[in-house]
Amino acid sequence: MAHLFEQNRNYVLGDPELDVIGPREKLAQWRHKGTGPAFYRLGRKIIYRGEDLNAWADARRVDPERGKD
Repeated sequence: MAHLFEQNRNYVLGDPELDVIGPREKLAQWRHKGTGPAFYRLGRKIIYRGEDLNAWADARRVDPERGKD
């Protein structure tokens, strides 16, 4: 299975790779609501692990073939 993000990499706000899942403002809304990908808050710095981003994205994968008769 291909991954959208490097598994063993950490991503911080401002990394262009995070634009794949949404703009910075959307990520902030998700963190506030507790609905986005898992993250670390170290002081004022937000860090996402590639492994967590891939798990979050995989959970939202839609298979159009699924559910067809």
